[in-house]
Amino acid sequence: MAEHAALDNKHKAATANSGASSPALSSGRSGSGSSAGSSSSGSSVVGLSGGLSQPAGWQSLLSFTILFLAWLAGFSSRLFAVIRFESIIHEFDPWFNYRSTHHLASHGFYEFLNWFDERAWYPLGRIVGGTVYPGLMVTAGLIHWILNMLNITVHIRDVCVFLAPVFSGLTSISTFLLTRELWNQGAGLLAACFIAIVPGYISRSVAGSFDNEGIAIFALQFTYYLWVKSVKTGSVFWTICCCLSYFYMVSAWGGYVFIINLIPLHVFVLLLMQRYSKRVYIAYSTFYIVGLILSMQIPFVGFQPIRTSEHMAAAGVFALLQAYAFLQYLRDKLTKQEFQTLFFLGVSLAAGIVFLTVIYLTYTGYIAPWSGRFYSLWDTG
Repeated sequence: MAEHAALDNKHKAATANSGASSPALSSGRSGSGSSAGSSSSGSSVVGLSGGLSQPAGWQSLLSFTILFLAWLAGFSSRLFAVIRFESIIHEFDPWFNYRSTHHLASHGFYEFLNWFDERAWYPLGRIVGGTVYPGLMVTAGLIHWILNMLNITVHIRDVCVFLAPVFSGLTSISTFLLTRELWNQGAGLLAACFIAIVPGYISRSVAGSFDNEGIAIFALQFTYYLWVKSVKTGSVFWTICCCLSYFYMVSAWGGYVFIINLIPLHVFVLLLMQRYSKRVYIAYSTFYIVGLILSMQIPFVGFQPIRTSEHMAAAGVFALLQAYAFLQYLRDKLTKQEFQTLFFLGVSLAAGIVFLTVIYLTYTGYIAPWSGRFYSLWDTG
């Protein structure tokens, strides 16, 4: 009996101990569950606010804000004439461009190309399609057509008046992209702010000044940006984009000759600095061939890319680049002495042939001399 009593006392003590420990265990489990719930809710809050809490998020927001303010400053600083007077076209050339755009919007593109304007160059008249750079008219007409498709009723005159101020914002963005590619993002933002309010550009892009420079400066900057991108990546995609931007520049302004001379000069300097690479070869070879074909589709340009002196530098650098790439290929196949001899003979022969060919074609009149636009660069008196 005493043994049974001792066993009963031990069983009761064990039961009491387990009962005392179970609340602590349950409280511990509940505490861990509550802590897990609080941690999950805290992580969700951090995830929601993590975008702006990161430095990159604030940097992107600040960059967007500065670009927007640059666009706004450039746009608003060009509206002085409209605010003070009314929405009207200024000067003689913008009025002709407006009449051409109105004819394009009213009768279509093909009718515009074949349009004979008896009021221009009076009393002779003017075949408009073959004597203008149509990029300005096509841009304004396309914007007017898109607005009408969206049931936004806007007169074609208002589109022409405000086209240049709107494109000044695009010029700021393209300048930002170019400078960021060349230096860094801070320099790009500073350049965007400067180009938006620079007086020389404002004078050619005020509201009502419906002229070629209003859209050509944007195309100029954007083409340079895409060219730098093409050289850095060696991508055919970026080079084709550069060619399309160059085509838009050709259709908008005769100043495209500065692009087709500055880009070959860049490639030539890279060759002199011994910084040749496959990326440079792919970029310039694609740009010259595709850009040449696209530029010849503009009726006013026609065969000038292969018949005028302004384009001969691009052709010469293209031939030089092909010869240089071929010599780089032969370097792996020949000895050093053989390569030096072949290199000297090849460069001398190629330079002599190109020089004599250009002189002969210029003397026979097949290649036109330099235009007044280039001669004006040296007329500093």
